[in-house]
Amino acid sequence: QVQLVESGGGLVQTGGSLRLSCTASGPTTNNYAMGWFRQAPGKERDFVAVISKGSTITYYADSSKGRFTISRDDAENTVYLQMNSLEPEDTAVYYCAAGGSARAVQSGAIASWGQGTQVTVSS
Repeated sequence: QVQLVESGGGLVQTGGSLRLSCTASGPTTNNYAMGWFRQAPGKERDFVAVISKGSTITYYADSSKGRFTISRDDAENTVYLQMNSLEPEDTAVYYCAAGGSARAVQSGAIASWGQGTQVTVSS
């Protein structure tokens, strides 16, 4: 089973940017679609973005489109989430996730989760 470790969270002002990283380890890590979810206090964990094996397909939540970009570097076993124009509503714990396909991850069929990284956007 793949293990996932996130980094890059922090405190940023409204309008600022952050780049989250998720490094995967374990067998056949490049065979997974990789995604990001987020969970704000008192709310459910929501889908943010996903990228397929081989980086051929990406899906974004409506709230992420135009502001967030997901990418992956298979040589480094790392997936990134570049977040621009951040808003206080983006404040949440962000989780990296691995699954069998982009559609599976988008639907919440997750094989492995990271431990999460906190993103706080101040107004």
